[in-house]
Amino acid sequence: MRPMKRALALGVAGILLAACGHKDKDAPLAFVPADTPYVAANLDVMDDDTRAALFAQANAQLPAQVAQMKSAADELKATDPDTANLLRAFASEFDGKTVEQFAQNAGLNVKGYSAFYGLGLAPVARFQLTDPAAFDAFVGRLETAYGKKLDTAKLGDVSYRRHVSATAGTEVILAVVGKQAIAALLPSDASDTLLRQVLGLDRPAKSLQDDGRLAKLAKAKGYGKQAVGLVDLSHLLPLIASGKDPLFQAMFKAHAQAESAKTGEPVANQMQIPASCETDAARIAARVPTLSFGYTRLDAKHQDMRLDVAMASDITQAFAGLKVALPGLGTDASAPFDMSLALPVTDLRAFWTAQADAVTAKPFSCPALADLNEGFAKLGPAMQKAAIPPFGDLLGLRIALDSLNAGNGQGVPSFTGRIVLGTSNPSGLLAMGQMMTPALAQLKITADGKPVALPADLTKMIGQPVWAAMGEKALALAIGPGEDAKLADTLKEPAGDAGRMMRLHLDGAMYQNWIQLMMDKADSLAAMSSAMNKDAAPGTDPAVARQEAATRAHAQFQALQAQAARIKALSSEAHVDADGLVITSQTELK
Repeated sequence: MRPMKRALALGVAGILLAACGHKDKDAPLAFVPADTPYVAANLDVMDDDTRAALFAQANAQLPAQVAQMKSAADELKATDPDTANLLRAFASEFDGKTVEQFAQNAGLNVKGYSAFYGLGLAPVARFQLTDPAAFDAFVGRLETAYGKKLDTAKLGDVSYRRHVSATAGTEVILAVVGKQAIAALLPSDASDTLLRQVLGLDRPAKSLQDDGRLAKLAKAKGYGKQAVGLVDLSHLLPLIASGKDPLFQAMFKAHAQAESAKTGEPVANQMQIPASCETDAARIAARVPTLSFGYTRLDAKHQDMRLDVAMASDITQAFAGLKVALPGLGTDASAPFDMSLALPVTDLRAFWTAQADAVTAKPFSCPALADLNEGFAKLGPAMQKAAIPPFGDLLGLRIALDSLNAGNGQGVPSFTGRIVLGTSNPSGLLAMGQMMTPALAQLKITADGKPVALPADLTKMIGQPVWAAMGEKALALAIGPGEDAKLADTLKEPAGDAGRMMRLHLDGAMYQNWIQLMMDKADSLAAMSSAMNKDAAPGTDPAVARQEAATRAHAQFQALQAQAARIKALSSEAHVDADGLVITSQTELK
């Protein structure tokens, strides 16, 4: 199903571009149940300049994404050739076109309203059309490229097309109702009740439009109205774990049948899910009940987003007031690549020890969570070992790079910059390093931030001068010519404010350098991914699998490279407040 998920993800991206409010009784949100487990929708439309900027970014990435879909279809053809052909046909609709051209050819209203949501676990997309006939023509072209007609069916007065995947136990349906297009992934034996809800023949007793929850969420979190998303984990996780959802049952049964054909294990035996699994899932969801996200700034030059992860009160109490004494964590990053990460081992030990004790006292009963019980059983002793210095004294890590040379795949990449290791006992960490490395024993480093050059025989391998310095709560290294002059000020930069967990900054050139570095390593990364792939079809040639994985990896990095070419700077930060974890990101475009 991964290729279909990729196609679905592209569809969602298109929805959010098209989506972006008056209470129209036929608006997409009017069909979304108030208790949906997940939803992403627009509450207002984008202005023309913002839409044009997003289209430009999407167009730059589109060729690589089309290549990814084609590669995914090649991967799928061994296990599900019919679905592979359909995915390839879908990719052909984007091939050589811009997003605007695709939208026009398919009759999509890029100035309209859209929603992506769950009827139970089943994903449904609704988006407004400017030309329903053009959408029908798009489906016709899809069928031509696919090589055969999609199945047609009718419920009430609504006709729809369907593609059934016996391998996955699912069906994709496409329909036009009024001036809206509908796409959904359903169980292959979907009931009329579910189909009527998908097609809008039966409305929810209470819709998201009725209760206004997304609008309230956007106001509370500062999200713009162009796109707002919510994942209700307190609903979603028990729904998955119970095994009662129709889509889950269909996919689970298809998997069980495939396993039975290989192992002889009866399907009925595999399909049994204890009631304790739903209870345990609810217990887990109570720790992290919801996720929500949205844009906080969206215009032609800026794309700022916020992700909120609601957490149980004992989690927020452990971290919301915590101030981590890592120099640089409390100020906006300034180097071309600048990352500060809080790692307060003492506080993390206390928190995770409490979690391990709670699970040990009351283990999960669901058989599928046996590994989780085992993991927490090992976590307690591991946390005790983590108290041993110097690891137990750690506060965090900062890496600030002023340059990065990817090396064009030749040799080890080189860089200049500073590395700061926050610790409550920097002199103890230094003493341990001197004891383990005799060449350091002669260095006289004091807690005044003054840089001291490391011996040349220690720095020979990296081919650059290196200096060390110490502050009240950190040890730091400066690597490269001139970096020593920045070391004292680096150690004096503000420590983390309350709840701050992370800061990150990259300028556009550095982002491109990182992507180039990853592209140079793409073949080895793809080989590793191929070796770890458990879903490969029996008899698949390992060499072919590696080549396909490399092709996918290169396509992905090409998409990132196209995106990076338009980026002036990227920034992100994470903090814990009274409600949970907040992660913000800021993207400035050229």
